[in-house]
Amino acid sequence: MPKNRVLNHQGRNMSSYTSISPDKLSRLIGTPNAPTLVDVRIDEDFSADPRLIPGAVRRSHLDVQDWAPRMTGQSVVVICHKGLKLSEGTAAWLRCGSVAAEVLEGGQVGWTQAQLPTVPADRIPKRDGRGRTVWVTRSRPKIDRIACPWLIRRFVDPAAVFLFVTPSEVEAVAERFGATPFDVENVFWSHRGELCTFDVMVSEFGLSTPALERLALMVRAADTARLDLSPEAPGLLAASLGLSRVFDDDLEQLEAGMLLYDAFYRWCRDASGETHNWPTNKAKP
Repeated sequence: MPKNRVLNHQGRNMSSYTSISPDKLSRLIGTPNAPTLVDVRIDEDFSADPRLIPGAVRRSHLDVQDWAPRMTGQSVVVICHKGLKLSEGTAAWLRCGSVAAEVLEGGQVGWTQAQLPTVPADRIPKRDGRGRTVWVTRSRPKIDRIACPWLIRRFVDPAAVFLFVTPSEVEAVAERFGATPFDVENVFWSHRGELCTFDVMVSEFGLSTPALERLALMVRAADTARLDLSPEAPGLLAASLGLSRVFDDDLEQLEAGMLLYDAFYRWCRDASGETHNWPTNKAKP
């Protein structure tokens, strides 16, 4: 491969200008293969529409030469207001640094016009010095405390950090370490009535797609012992409790749980109508 040749997440040559459609990007978001999303809208455009495409992080096009090296080895989609000069110029600078960079066709405007989900920026907690959101919850997670981190990393902040601590210390740790508490009593990100924390996050983050709503029902049913709400809930409960027995380390369990929820999400989005045909030689009617 020539030294200056760069490939994107689909293996295409990125040595020249390329773009990605909102529809194609929407199919990648929420999956392990999603590209890094960089929103370079100027403050005026962002103030007019203070929402982010799920997983996007704001950066200034003026500083691209400073932050571009941190993107090495990643596949990047650049987002500006209409997908024109700011995103094209930023993507070009990234490609000069051997970063696989594409432009979102139509930018934020095109994404919004396609009626695709956006995350209200004021719902995303303050980031730490490294640009990460930091969350804290009770140790020994089972369902909600694995499902919520999965949702955050796949749709809100791919770099999010999760702290699992003794239940009685969650609020104190949140205060001392600047973390956002979740799935404990008397905090914003928690159960509300019959809804579990995952339900609340899907709604508050503006992620109410059919696939995530179906997954939310499964999580709620498994997490609140109402297995009759979803035929798939007993399977989710069994897998979740099994993982909690397999792993003593909460962070290792979270990593394994990411794959579990990746699979359930893709089933909800793409495969819920598929059945397993056995025996394979069954006579056709």
